[in-house]
Amino acid sequence: MRSSLAPGVWFLRTFSRDSWFRGFILLLTFFIYTCYHMSRKPISVVKSRLHQNCSELVKPVNDSHSLNDTTWCDWAPFDKNNYKELLGAVDNAFLVAYAIGMFISGIFGERLPLRYYLSAGMLLSGLFTSLFGLGYFWNIHMLWYFVLIQICNGLVQTTGWPSVVTCVGNWFGKGKRGLIMGIWNSHTSVGNILGSLIAGVWVNEQWGLSFVAPGAVTAAMGVITFLFLIEYPEDVDCTAPQHHTSDGLEQNQDNAEDLGNGPCTNKESSLESAARCSKEPSVQPAAISFLGALRIPGVVEFSLCLLFAKLVSYTFLYWLPLYIFNVAHFSAKQAGDLSTLFDVGGIMGGIMAGLISDYTNGRATTCCIMLILAAPMMFLYNYIGQNGITNSIVMLIICGALVNGPYALITTAVSADLGTHQSLKGNAKALSTVTAIIDGTGSIGAALGPLLAGLISPTGWNNVFYMLISADILACLVRVLGGTQMGIGAGERPVVSSLALTHPR
Repeated sequence: MRSSLAPGVWFLRTFSRDSWFRGFILLLTFFIYTCYHMSRKPISVVKSRLHQNCSELVKPVNDSHSLNDTTWCDWAPFDKNNYKELLGAVDNAFLVAYAIGMFISGIFGERLPLRYYLSAGMLLSGLFTSLFGLGYFWNIHMLWYFVLIQICNGLVQTTGWPSVVTCVGNWFGKGKRGLIMGIWNSHTSVGNILGSLIAGVWVNEQWGLSFVAPGAVTAAMGVITFLFLIEYPEDVDCTAPQHHTSDGLEQNQDNAEDLGNGPCTNKESSLESAARCSKEPSVQPAAISFLGALRIPGVVEFSLCLLFAKLVSYTFLYWLPLYIFNVAHFSAKQAGDLSTLFDVGGIMGGIMAGLISDYTNGRATTCCIMLILAAPMMFLYNYIGQNGITNSIVMLIICGALVNGPYALITTAVSADLGTHQSLKGNAKALSTVTAIIDGTGSIGAALGPLLAGLISPTGWNNVFYMLISADILACLVRVLGGTQMGIGAGERPVVSSLALTHPR
């Protein structure tokens, strides 16, 4: 008769298997959202190609424009003096649709299988991104076409964020969540970098390929998602994570006691019993309502904070290459390549924010400090950042870290913390709705930022940076005042106090 495994051997084998699957899910969702962001970035690089200084270029021999035409190299309808407003309208078609769709997307994300939802979203996102680029090959010069494509793409891209955060939240507990999600959230910056580099390959020639190539990669990733995404650890007999601990009792154990699931209610201490209980089917909690999610402590405050933080981040995302092109007088490809340094800083800032917030157990404090430091750094970048390539590189990396650090922390670790808040009593179905509310509110700021930049930039780039600095300060004030109203100061352990992520001692 075959002997049973020793407890230690069983633990090592189970731990190794669980870790392998968690690592796989982390990597897969990383690539998924990298593709989402990669498909958003080309428009910021191609902007400088749609309207440029034609007097510095040599007109082709077979060109049909008149000799006095100073816009022969521009792409209509962006060849007029109001091209910045038109480009801003194209940006906002995407961002407004994204902001509106995000509030709805989280509700669907809780009720539909994430594998189907994500796969369909990626396939459609790849399609609409490619259709924007095909406007070049089809010789389309109608503004409504580009605006309509952006609206459709904005709506389908809302399938991404609530779904990947929910999936990662299903697989990882609260321990070291800030560091894990800080590293994982670098997909945003990696996607921006890849999108810039890919778009830069064709921007000076056939700029339509700057959209078609990322669109094709995104659609292919949708197929991979359909084949390999695993939504819950229980689907492959892995141990479910425990999101919170309270008075020595784990959340999953408490839920089992409340539901009365037979043997899982016993106070068994063996690892084998714990694993068996986590894998047994239990009553699935109902999806939380929109208003119910708003009542979770901290959701409204962090949502408003993200609104202003994302306003700053997305203004850089959509307008930084054009700013470098106009102010530093680099070529379109060089401006796009240089702008990737902002995202390199964003990777460093996201990891740093997650590590610090885990060590101090203070998500809110970490956000506030980085926001405070970001304001003077943006001021300095505008005034001395273009005085030499070294200054530009250093200032872009620092600004990227301080601007994207709080943004990354709020959209990942904070959203996951709130979505698995102890007041929900283990109802992790709230995670998708909470994530959608926070990121949807932030997306309102993401839409406002590029719109305001398009309206303000004709008056001078200095005014654009004053707007960004003001938004950064407001993000910090919202977080501080929100914490004060909830009975805490801006100092010690604000996340534990204001978000009640653990019971008071």
